[in-house]
Amino acid sequence: MPSSTTDYEILAAELIRALRGKRTQLGLSRRLRSKSNVVYTWESGRRFPTAAKFHWVASRCGVDIQAAMTQFYRSEPAWMKDWDPKTAEGIAQLLNDLKGNSSVTELAKRTGFTRFSLARWLKAQAEPKLPEYLRLIEGLSLRLADWISAFVDPSLLPSLQQHWSELQAARKAAYELPWSHAVLRLLETEQYRQLRKHERGFIASRLGLSITEEEQCLAALAGAGQIELSGIYQVRQVQAIDTRQDPEAGQRLKVWWSQVALKQLEAGGAGRFSYNLFTVSERDYQRLEELHLAYFRELRAIVAQSEPAERVALVNMQLLPLENLARN
Repeated sequence: MPSSTTDYEILAAELIRALRGKRTQLGLSRRLRSKSNVVYTWESGRRFPTAAKFHWVASRCGVDIQAAMTQFYRSEPAWMKDWDPKTAEGIAQLLNDLKGNSSVTELAKRTGFTRFSLARWLKAQAEPKLPEYLRLIEGLSLRLADWISAFVDPSLLPSLQQHWSELQAARKAAYELPWSHAVLRLLETEQYRQLRKHERGFIASRLGLSITEEEQCLAALAGAGQIELSGIYQVRQVQAIDTRQDPEAGQRLKVWWSQVALKQLEAGGAGRFSYNLFTVSERDYQRLEELHLAYFRELRAIVAQSEPAERVALVNMQLLPLENLARN
């Protein structure tokens, strides 16, 4: 979402305002059992609640925090079984979960916070204020707009309206024109960037598309605000498309890209294709699932730091039981 120029204090104030809804500032302050008009101080940017306090305020405004976290994660996060997100310890668990295997040094580079501050927040020795929390969510997940959508309608936040509209358009492009994502990646390559001006058919010839498909993908990406033409197409921003927002559409995308890989395998094309059949204990199968996820996270970390951009690549990963196991 947000760019380096995003004002997270303004965004935080807008979030509080959207959460307040039709209530007056004083009315919500009284509902929060505050002796002063604390909501006014938040919306005016004079001060802000902590992350845990924000969750508590949201719950007082009628938001089911457990449901909100589940919507963001698409399933209830394991840490919520033992930790309340309305506490500093719960916030630390959430941040550590989103952090994954990333080091504090890497996180500092992505968020702009000092390692000292991050370490204290991750250990629940201190707690981020709402603007800092929003910045952390974006730095850790690149999905701040989706996080906000679990609490309020993002289109109600002036600072977020355009991004939310473009994100929805980007999702539509990803679902309806899957090749658009590969086209976007190809526009980032050194091969394309060395062109003096855009060459019709350049993309199509390299991805095996028709000219019509190339032009449809470019039009969709431009409509989503992800690219603009200036001699060659320039990538304005790369949207983090979370397909979990629409499970059925996400499932169709997984099938579609698996079929792309299958065609490559059947044609004897370049790539690494392998399989392994085995028996394993249920406990070790769970360990393999964790390893599967850890590999994917590490892969994404490598991709995020890789330069120069020279290849467009596809990774398909499968791990599945071949029999229906009886479960209690």
